[in-house]
Amino acid sequence: MTDSKYFTTTKKGEIFELKAELNSDKKEKKKEAVKKVIASMTVGKDVSALFPDVVNCMQTDNLELKKLVYLYLMNYAKSQPDMAIMAVNTFVKDCEDPNPLIRALAVRTMGCIRVDKITEYLCEPLRKCLKDEDPYVRKTAAVCVAKLHDINAQLVEDQGFLDTLKDLISDSNPMVVANAVAALSEIAESHPSSNLLDLNPQSINKLLTALNECTEWGQIFILDCLANYTPKDDREAQSICERVTPRLSHANSAVVLSAVKVLMKFMEMLSKDLDYYGTLLKKLAPPLVTLLSAEPELQYVALRNINLIVQKRPEILKHEMKVFFVKYNDPIYVKLEKLDIMIRLASQANIAQVLAELKEYATEVDVDFVRKAVRAIGRCAIKVEQSAERCVSTLLDLIQTKVNYVVQEAIVVIKDIFRKYPNKYESVIATLCENLDSLDEPEARAAMIWIVGEYAERIDNADELLESFLEGFHDESTQVQLQLLTAIVKLFLKKPTETQELVQQVLSLATQDSDNPDLRDRGYIYWRLLSTDPVAAKEVVLAEKPLISEETDLIEPTLLDELICYIGTLASVYHKPPSAFVEGGRGVVHKSLPPRTASSESTESPETAPAGAPSGEQPDVIPTQGDLLGDLLNLDLGPPVGGPPLATSSVQMGAVDLLGGGLDSLMGDEPEGIGGPNFVAPPAAAVPSNLGTSMGSGLSDLFDLTSGVGTLSGSYVAPKAVWLPAMKAKGLEISGTFTRQVGSISMDLQLTNKALQVMTDFAIQFNRNSFGLAPAAPLQVHAPLSPNQTVEISLPLNTVGSVMKMEPLNNLQVAVKNNIDVFYFSTLYPLHILFVEDGKMDRQMFLATWKDIPNENEAQFQIRDCPLNAEAVSSRLQSSNIFTVAKRNVEGQDMLYQSLKLTNGIWVLAELRIQPGNPSFTDLELSLKCRAPEVSQHVYQAYETILKN
Repeated sequence: MTDSKYFTTTKKGEIFELKAELNSDKKEKKKEAVKKVIASMTVGKDVSALFPDVVNCMQTDNLELKKLVYLYLMNYAKSQPDMAIMAVNTFVKDCEDPNPLIRALAVRTMGCIRVDKITEYLCEPLRKCLKDEDPYVRKTAAVCVAKLHDINAQLVEDQGFLDTLKDLISDSNPMVVANAVAALSEIAESHPSSNLLDLNPQSINKLLTALNECTEWGQIFILDCLANYTPKDDREAQSICERVTPRLSHANSAVVLSAVKVLMKFMEMLSKDLDYYGTLLKKLAPPLVTLLSAEPELQYVALRNINLIVQKRPEILKHEMKVFFVKYNDPIYVKLEKLDIMIRLASQANIAQVLAELKEYATEVDVDFVRKAVRAIGRCAIKVEQSAERCVSTLLDLIQTKVNYVVQEAIVVIKDIFRKYPNKYESVIATLCENLDSLDEPEARAAMIWIVGEYAERIDNADELLESFLEGFHDESTQVQLQLLTAIVKLFLKKPTETQELVQQVLSLATQDSDNPDLRDRGYIYWRLLSTDPVAAKEVVLAEKPLISEETDLIEPTLLDELICYIGTLASVYHKPPSAFVEGGRGVVHKSLPPRTASSESTESPETAPAGAPSGEQPDVIPTQGDLLGDLLNLDLGPPVGGPPLATSSVQMGAVDLLGGGLDSLMGDEPEGIGGPNFVAPPAAAVPSNLGTSMGSGLSDLFDLTSGVGTLSGSYVAPKAVWLPAMKAKGLEISGTFTRQVGSISMDLQLTNKALQVMTDFAIQFNRNSFGLAPAAPLQVHAPLSPNQTVEISLPLNTVGSVMKMEPLNNLQVAVKNNIDVFYFSTLYPLHILFVEDGKMDRQMFLATWKDIPNENEAQFQIRDCPLNAEAVSSRLQSSNIFTVAKRNVEGQDMLYQSLKLTNGIWVLAELRIQPGNPSFTDLELSLKCRAPEVSQHVYQAYETILKN
């Protein structure tokens, strides 16, 4: 009879009856009663009242009954800790039972009872079981240590269980070894700093021996542990690889992926010239192919992992293209993933096969899949130059089908093909223009508008085509509006006489009738450009476009290396590091591949150009749409207005103007009287009066060190902080700080290369900022920056750059370029680097100015627990150019009256009241007066920083 009868009782006095049955003398009746209790517990009834009666049933030799009681105990021990202590004696006794199954059962249950009071009683039984002669008991006890560590880590360490676990790695039984490794890995994950698994060649040898004989999950634990080991040389790496390779033919896909992870990691250390390296590549392909014959969900996981592997080592699967061809009954998620891998593997050798297949897909019924297939044809054209001709004709055939979504995707990818191969395929534009009316998706409309604007001189009715889009300008998406604005300006610069009205119309739509700040800004910039200097406008808007890159969706190299270390885990399916989706810091350790051996030192990877190649030959990667900094203005038009033309960045770095600093002068700082005959200049962007003060004064402050107190001791320098992490900059990490010494401001940078390729051709530029900070010289990195190399650079700054009020005031946006890409970051500079050396006012002037500044401009602040007296405060502040004008003592309190001046000529006056607190610490009250009150908060922060460091 089945156990279903236990779930069917609904009597009223049930608990009372069960109590009677549990206390029965008959063993059978007892067992039946416990089964009923467990059944009630399973369906959610509260049977905790029976705790003492159930615990009494523990004293039995019947294994089945014992298991049931232990099950009950695990469930209710937490809610009844005082009762649970009654069971401790039985545990202790059961841990010495002659039957190893009972000993193991007792130790397993002990680990599951999460009650602090009980844990210390369980240490002795656990210690005995860890040294038990039966391997089944030892392997159960090993896992129990990890569970106990989770409840009370300190207790486990004090009792020496961790050392016993380490000894179990040398156990004669493979399952005990696997469980010991699993337990230590689990503990090490929650304590990343502890070096529990300090693996050495001897322990690795023991793990590899156990690997062949334990269960599949045991194998996974051991393989994952091996993946965290770094061999001392390539010989050791090769011998480990040789012993792990047989796991590739295992039936369990998890074992296969764990083995692939170990091999991918250790291959980094093998020289590519070795015969073994070639053999290993050949051995890796079949198991990965076999994974694709599993059910769809497993296929998807395998494909996501293969996607990473193909990006790291495309040579592994280069001959296996056919496996990734889509089957008619594949679910959509598998189809899309296969398509992605097909493009990554596309090469000259297999492109004909791939294109035939993609063309077939483009006639399928699944819309998402068809779109991706059409896009894939375009990606193939960009990736394999020899196939471009064939891809374009395939796309034209698809456009002839007149299927709406196919036509739209085709136009989007043809735009990219034009960017990659200029002046080659423009003959197809006529065919594209025929389909103008059928476009209803923003991306396709934007692509078509770009084509019309870019090749306006070849299209007779370009103005009519663009005018047709203007009619519903406000109903279009932002992407289309921005594209239309640029296209009409291009058209105007190519055919100025015919399109005067059209360009006026679009500029007023974009600037006066639009709520979108991006669109307005771009409209104003074009308007000012056209009204100021049409020749410059032509150079900007019709500039040579950078070539499009091969693969724009590759994973960034440092992230890819980290993900390779997580093959076979969720991270490899999400393509994100665990820190991105695991909440809390527990268990998230950043992993990376071992450094390559000297013999195979090669900065070339299949996707990157040789590092030594001159930057002129390398195709630039297009900045993404979201990069507003690198968006529009990749050209410099001369030095900023409002200061003498110093040797600033804009002069020496015209070729690499990253933020378009030169054009900022057109946004409101322009000289009067500019404007073409047909253009009405738009209203100038207002500059706050206090920040528009003459830049010249700032310049004289920088170099005039005769006046004021020119102390040689520099002002306080904050420790370097990471401004741009390597994860966000394709392997380039930038740390830095700001200093001011003897009137010179500098940005002290530390550049570290954490990528796998050499970095060269560095340049830097600042966006406009509140105080006009700008580089006074180019960023000079004298030698190429090799992988894992760090270089320290001091970049001199001046304050004669373009000014724009930032939020917060001391925000600085920086762009750094190297041979890989352009990277953007922002940082906050401490205001005291802008305090100039001639900032000491005379007393009369101080009094007059203090009275003259309105009272509402006064701000009060408190600086608590300052460890200095009045003398020390005064001298400490003076070294950062905050000067004491006068000092007096009022009712036992010291009062300091101080002045400072910023590089742009703004004066700040301060009254500092020093209240003697306890002997070692004083509290300070600071009152600040300034004509530009928004500066006060930042000056207070400078005071606090200087006095407390």
